Amino acid sequence: MSADRPAYTMGRAASMIGVTPAFLRSLGTAGLIEPERSGGGHRRYSRHQLQLAARVRQLLDEGTLLAAACRIVTLEDRLAAAHRHILELGGTITPEDDADIPTTTHP
Repeated sequence: MSADRPAYTMGRAASMIGVTPAFLRSLGTAGLIEPERSGGGHRRYSRHQLQLAARVRQLLDEGTLLAAACRIVTLEDRLAAAHRHILELGGTITPEDDADIPTTTHP
């Protein structure tokens, strides 16, 4: 679970990112996101979890399989966390370290 507070019910979360509640449940089954539960047992999603879900949806729309999309999103999220940690420790991120900038391949 991310550090941000779960704030969105399943219906509202699904509506916000343009997916169905079944899609959000499938991400839980796939192990990508684990929503917290309210006192009444309702799923509650954080903003961070919704960002991950929206990214998976984008990858699926591009033709990526669900398992691969979940793995990609997990790795992207871990890389972003590592970059934040480096910056918190006073380090720097160079353009070569930035995953948003494609690497140059040489023939």
